[in-house]
Amino acid sequence: MTKYFLSAGLLLLAACSNNNDNTEPSTPAESPSTGIAAPQNITLNIIGIYPHDTSAYTQGLEIHNGKLYEGTGDYETSSLRVTDIKTGRVEHKHVMGTGKIFGEGITIFNNKIYQLTWQSHVVNVYDLNNIDKPIQTFNWPYEGWGITHTDKELIISDGSANLYFVNPADFRVRTTIQVTDNTGPVTNLNELEMINGFVFANVYTMEFIVKVDPASGHVVGRIDLPGLKDQYFKNQVVADRTDVLNGIAYDSTSKKLYITGKRWPKMFEAYINQ
Repeated sequence: MTKYFLSAGLLLLAACSNNNDNTEPSTPAESPSTGIAAPQNITLNIIGIYPHDTSAYTQGLEIHNGKLYEGTGDYETSSLRVTDIKTGRVEHKHVMGTGKIFGEGITIFNNKIYQLTWQSHVVNVYDLNNIDKPIQTFNWPYEGWGITHTDKELIISDGSANLYFVNPADFRVRTTIQVTDNTGPVTNLNELEMINGFVFANVYTMEFIVKVDPASGHVVGRIDLPGLKDQYFKNQVVADRTDVLNGIAYDSTSKKLYITGKRWPKMFEAYINQ
């Protein structure tokens, strides 16, 4: 498999060479200090690029027993699906979207799949072996964006700078932290993934992923990914349809990271260099 190394220099060059409005502007030198150290720069070693269903408005991504589980958005067509990683072929799909229900992030915890919805305050819970019908639902008082988990708790984002630590048995919030970096609160936290004790989060519309210490809420690392579309599938970008970076899945067995975006034609397989 051809290897691609995303060094900081290459990423900066890619950022300068494209006019994508979603590229994160450089942080001004005069940004107010929060007393928090600037996040460590984290790079990826991309080892594989695989097909991804361009109908999938990706909201949540999970790896479990070698299969890719994906929660997608859009009213009417929101879904929960099981996909073959290497081919991108959708093996099973449950459409749960309606005119009022917009699917959001997913996580797999204790052989159950938890799927958020955006503004309808509903959380669907599925048996891992049967995604055709929820076995339980919960009320969630905030917007649903991203979800992951520790060994004991679910962690949920709502588009703000907050991460909510939630009891999976009754969906009550146990604690809340605010995610902050060296310039202040980090808002628009979206898709979440727990990796080696840290929460990795997409920041909606931005081309980077933050690494968050769940004990303090401090951003301790950042993966900058500007220009992926121009670098790897420029000719497959569809105007007003191929959307932003969103989707993080980690295989703790192989130590591989998978990332994609909303209606992207590609999914990237990588190792984290840290």
